[in-house]
Amino acid sequence: MDTANKRVAIVSGGGSGIGLAITEKFISSGIHTVIVGRDEKKLQAAKTQLGDLCYPIIHDVSNLPSIPDLIRKIIDQFGHIDILVNNAGINMKKDFIDITDEEFQQVITTNLCSVFSISREVVKHMLPKGSGSIINISSMAAQYGMPRVIAYTASKTAIDGMTRAMAVELSPKGIRINSIAPGFIETAMTAKALNADPERKQKAIGRTPMGHMGLPEDVADAALFLTSDAARYITGVILPVDGGNSIGF
Repeated sequence: MDTANKRVAIVSGGGSGIGLAITEKFISSGIHTVIVGRDEKKLQAAKTQLGDLCYPIIHDVSNLPSIPDLIRKIIDQFGHIDILVNNAGINMKKDFIDITDEEFQQVITTNLCSVFSISREVVKHMLPKGSGSIINISSMAAQYGMPRVIAYTASKTAIDGMTRAMAVELSPKGIRINSIAPGFIETAMTAKALNADPERKQKAIGRTPMGHMGLPEDVADAALFLTSDAARYITGVILPVDGGNSIGF
């Protein structure tokens, strides 16, 4: 495939929600975008919707030993990777004392360990070029305490620390690492969580100064900016896209 002069991106969890919005934004800017996910139906629907520059790969990113081979296959097909968006993630809402070690570890493996593994393998290919941009998707759960999501909170807080550590180590070599912390965004995942809990939904909107939830496109715009030359002097930031939620009262 002749993508020598084209930008190539990987978006994990790119088949729905925020990942799909980011993929759509990238493709509209001419970026060849590989979407990685477990749900074949969602990935194929995204491909049908987004067309030729969308390349679905069915893969479970929580299977860590398989990651090097996944990235190798993408490199074999495209020749290079310019952008990585670590968006795939799972949540678990449960009382603190009811969460088993296995459940906690499952969230950590998917949300944190896979981000490390994928980033490590992609960076190996970015280093010889001396350029690249990686975006990690964080959360409001890393900005302040939230009940009943301890594993998710632990994973996203670690993502913020990892973003800074990666930026300090890799930016001298031309690779920028940033993180986006979405606030309450209208996706199927948040609808499921908030519509069943009107009190929590009101609390979320009540402490958001802009007074409403955001759209996946709001996060996608930020992602496109952070991966563009317009952000060439920005690295190691955790950018809230949250209508002011993280500073609201």
